[in-house]
Amino acid sequence: MKEDSIYSELSSIRSLMERSSKFISLSGLSGVMAGVYALVGAFSAQRLVQSHSNGLADSGYRYEGVIITQLFFIAIAVLVLSITTCIILTRRQSIKKGEPFWHPGSKRLLTNLSLPLLTGGIFIIILLLRGEYTLIIPSTLIFYGLALVSGSQYTFSDVKWLGLFEILLGLVSALFPQFSFISWILGFGILHILYGFIMHFKYKQ
Repeated sequence: MKEDSIYSELSSIRSLMERSSKFISLSGLSGVMAGVYALVGAFSAQRLVQSHSNGLADSGYRYEGVIITQLFFIAIAVLVLSITTCIILTRRQSIKKGEPFWHPGSKRLLTNLSLPLLTGGIFIIILLLRGEYTLIIPSTLIFYGLALVSGSQYTFSDVKWLGLFEILLGLVSALFPQFSFISWILGFGILHILYGFIMHFKYKQ
């Protein structure tokens, strides 16, 4: 009985330490919604490009300035919707669990996500300014994957695997540019949806 009591206390201490150092209220449904937004955005982008096919250059990847601007706003809309949904659903998850939304674990997670994402954002802007459009999709996948791997130590370990798959898809799209659009759909759309459902049911959210 004494050993059981000691084991129970150690488990409680371990759980308390994990809760204080990791952000474990991340909503799986926010991943599903982010994937849905990405698929809608990808469909909209494809329709836009098809309707302005005369804006394509010989390589098939260089668009007119107006099309690039429209694609940029589609990407921003997807990003804003994804972040907003993630904050709302994750906050609701935190309240449901009786845990603070903003604590040391969530701060560390945000810090580790920020550097790769900001670096990637600046790098993509540089690519846009230089007209290196074929590298934009691979860069979004690679830097996003690096951000997830970096932040995974402060949340669910499953996030690391999502990040690794994103990086892999980014490298594939860099090596085979003709598959970039498909890689983007798989990375930001399908993988997010699968990851979200797995998280939701695995952790009974």
